[in-house]
Amino acid sequence: MVEGKNEEAAEALPMAAPCRNIRPDAPLRWLKRGWSDLKAAPATSLAFGVLTVLITYLITLATWLWGNLGLYLGLVSGFVFVGPWLAMIWYAISRRLESGVSVTLAGSLGDAGRAIKGAMFFAVILIVVLLVWARAANTMYIFFPEVHDPSWRELTLFLGAGSAVGALFSAVVFAASAFSLPMLLDRQSDAVTAVVTSINAVLRNKLTVLVWAMIIVACVIVAAMTAWIGFVVLMPLLGHATWHAYRDTIDASQWPASELT
Repeated sequence: MVEGKNEEAAEALPMAAPCRNIRPDAPLRWLKRGWSDLKAAPATSLAFGVLTVLITYLITLATWLWGNLGLYLGLVSGFVFVGPWLAMIWYAISRRLESGVSVTLAGSLGDAGRAIKGAMFFAVILIVVLLVWARAANTMYIFFPEVHDPSWRELTLFLGAGSAVGALFSAVVFAASAFSLPMLLDRQSDAVTAVVTSINAVLRNKLTVLVWAMIIVACVIVAAMTAWIGFVVLMPLLGHATWHAYRDTIDASQWPASELT
């Protein structure tokens, strides 16, 4: 009887959680709250920041040794599968701090582990997008000038087309992931609902999300300028800030909350 009621309740849930309208200055508030979480649990947060840097170095090394094959393998193994799991840990830390629960390595890993099924389904979605992206990138070479010494005007079409395709796929990945992973950690929802929720929230808060995306890009540029060492601090900061972005933007109260470990 209880199982039947649970199934009926699940069927009654909407396809996406409702979202709030967020002001364009909200990302600065998210960063401030993320920094507070980082200072509240520095050891656990920074430890996984170091792990992020190591994964980035491994992907870079694989690309250097094996070219595009190494890049694809590195992205799939590091970014697609390990990346969501690392993000889940930072969300778990912020959630525990928000709930007044002590932050421990075992507890954060346990909280992230509860949502791993949804995260892996999300990873499969990312793989499909990346494969289509790679195929689209290869077709961009039809725009490359055939002459030996192309002019800037001839190169502009090639660079413009490639940049447009890259921006399109980046926007798709960002829209699907902006709020979906925190929802998977916070609530007992499926990956499809979380992704639809994220895309809906992004479309309804375009300017705010654009500001947030620009901040993320700026952090990546800073990390690149420091030979990725900056990721030790910047990735945990962005991870915690993303949790607060989700809490400010998404109202997922209709879904049962996930239990803390």
